[in-house]
Amino acid sequence: MGLFGKDNTKSPKDMVNDWSHKLRKEGYVLERQIKAIQREEEKTKRQLKDSAKKGEKAACSILAKEILNSRKAVNRLYASKAHLNSISMNMKNQLATLRIAGALEKSTDVMKSMQALIKLPDIQRTMMEMSKEMMKAGIIEEMLEDTMESAFDDDEMEDAAQEEIDKVLYELTAGQLGEAPTAVTDTLPTRVSEPAAEGATAAAGSDDEDLMAKLEALRS
Repeated sequence: MGLFGKDNTKSPKDMVNDWSHKLRKEGYVLERQIKAIQREEEKTKRQLKDSAKKGEKAACSILAKEILNSRKAVNRLYASKAHLNSISMNMKNQLATLRIAGALEKSTDVMKSMQALIKLPDIQRTMMEMSKEMMKAGIIEEMLEDTMESAFDDDEMEDAAQEEIDKVLYELTAGQLGEAPTAVTDTLPTRVSEPAAEGATAAAGSDDEDLMAKLEALRS
């Protein structure tokens, strides 16, 4: 069986062309998912603002968490697109090398990108099939078994920290809910310690006594 179940023997050039075509298709899939998530995020933002106007703080907190998870999902998909682009560029290099050397070369970059992509449920099946073909062609070494097994264990959608939620609330409600980022609060004056405060009070008292003595001298 050849590439993706096709019953024929393909040349290295045909295999690289097929992989490149498949990578482009998977890139379109990820792009559509990114746009879909971003559209839903915009709806959630509007709902959050409406809830804020009604004073529904609990609902706002839940919606802020949804927005954070949406942003994490989009970042994850963009990272996956970068891995797809990396493999695609490597395939172009493989074609150039093929004309000179007559054989496909092993690539550590492709290996790393494939390991990252098989963890993404949206394109996992395609990436696993492609990785098997690449192993047979000698481009990558045998994938680690624990990488395959942990494909569904990589949970990046963990509960957002309260600090992150507060920042989203502050951002979307024009400061009415949540707290400002720490970068702003870090510039605020720090509280003076008690010994320092006592010293400052004593110094102020001494200055007042000197001033009164000068006034008395002027009157005499």
